[in-house]
Amino acid sequence: MKVLFVCTHNSARSQMAEGLLRHDFGDQYEAFSAGTVETRVHPLAIAAMAELGIDISGHQSEHIDRYDGQAMDYVVTVCDNAREACPYFPAQKQNLHHSFPDPSAATGTDAEKLATFQAVRDEIRTWLAAQFGPKSASQASDETVG
Repeated sequence: MKVLFVCTHNSARSQMAEGLLRHDFGDQYEAFSAGTVETRVHPLAIAAMAELGIDISGHQSEHIDRYDGQAMDYVVTVCDNAREACPYFPAQKQNLHHSFPDPSAATGTDAEKLATFQAVRDEIRTWLAAQFGPKSASQASDETVG
């Protein structure tokens, strides 16, 4: 099953979601990420993921157009701006949305900014486990995620 995570800049939240899904549930899902604006992967996103042993340093920010015409089982917008700005990208199974705080907007010392990235990373991981992780017996018969 293919999952595409979409965020505005494809620099932090969508990149972390891609890395986490690949790491935690890569035997069940192929993960991709893209943005409505192509930028770069944020260094603090790379650092926060490295703490978990997940290397996203080789990831590149990609524009959503790169996936035009490619069938995705799930398309997940992870910020409100991407949900509003992104042209409708249909999923084969389900379109999902969960707005996570933007860690790139964090202010303060480098340690405080990193702590924000860590908190958002952990929030994303918890949400991914609930949405894409093993199902309870009552959910096992559901066709959709969430």
